[in-house]
Amino acid sequence: MSLVEMLVCVCVLVILAGVATPALNGLIERLRTDATAHTLLNNLALTRLTAVSRRSTAALCPSADGASCTSGTDWSAGWVLFLDRDGNRRPDGPDDIVRADIAPVTRHLRLVSSTGRRQVRYLSDGRSAGSNLTISICNARGELLGSVVVNNAGRARSARPKKPTACPY
Repeated sequence: MSLVEMLVCVCVLVILAGVATPALNGLIERLRTDATAHTLLNNLALTRLTAVSRRSTAALCPSADGASCTSGTDWSAGWVLFLDRDGNRRPDGPDDIVRADIAPVTRHLRLVSSTGRRQVRYLSDGRSAGSNLTISICNARGELLGSVVVNNAGRARSARPKKPTACPY
């Protein structure tokens, strides 16, 4: 191969890579959103299973340290699953903590829950205590990519917006 042929091949590869990069960024963002929603849905199912199997109220709340719940609605730093035997809505000791996921999601996404409800609580019969809860999955540009919704009966599901929507902060 001559130097000219090699330069032409490199130029063609650079042009093709430049055309494919935006499409790959969208794909990666969708895959991150799906992985985050599935992780959250699995933790919600584990919370419900823990409540039923241990015959006690179990809760999942946002946490930055894995030992206590944060007071805000930002779930991006992680969450903690704990038994709430006395109903005070916080873990009383290390024995109450069943699982802690600290920084389980990518730094490219932000998870924000609805303001009316700060944690998900399941009663010993598997029902969810409280009102509906929506955890929105947003990107750094403030666009809503997906959400995880827990209804009052305790059923958790994921959803995607049909058209571009601003993230509800």
